[in-house]
Amino acid sequence: MTKKAETPQKTDENVVYIGKKPAMSYVLAVMTQFTAGAKEVQIKARGKSISRAVDVAEIVKNKFLPDAKVKNIEIGTEERIVDGGNKVNVSTLSIVLAK
Repeated sequence: MTKKAETPQKTDENVVYIGKKPAMSYVLAVMTQFTAGAKEVQIKARGKSISRAVDVAEIVKNKFLPDAKVKNIEIGTEERIVDGGNKVNVSTLSIVLAK
């Protein structure tokens, strides 16, 4: 009987999605992930929340974890369908912070 190699599943357990709350709410979420033992935390945002995501990453880096580094930044575009059936492009941002 041969054993099949398992591929690791991608989980959202170390992902913080940025929305409309104040930046410090998301900073707390990122810090909670790091104190729980996470080596990396991914910050994701779309559209108007992108600037808040950058703020969160900078606050974590400069005020709370000076040894944290930005490991990866990805930008992209998602095509969304709005109420009238029209397609709209929405910018996306993903920042990975590593301890």
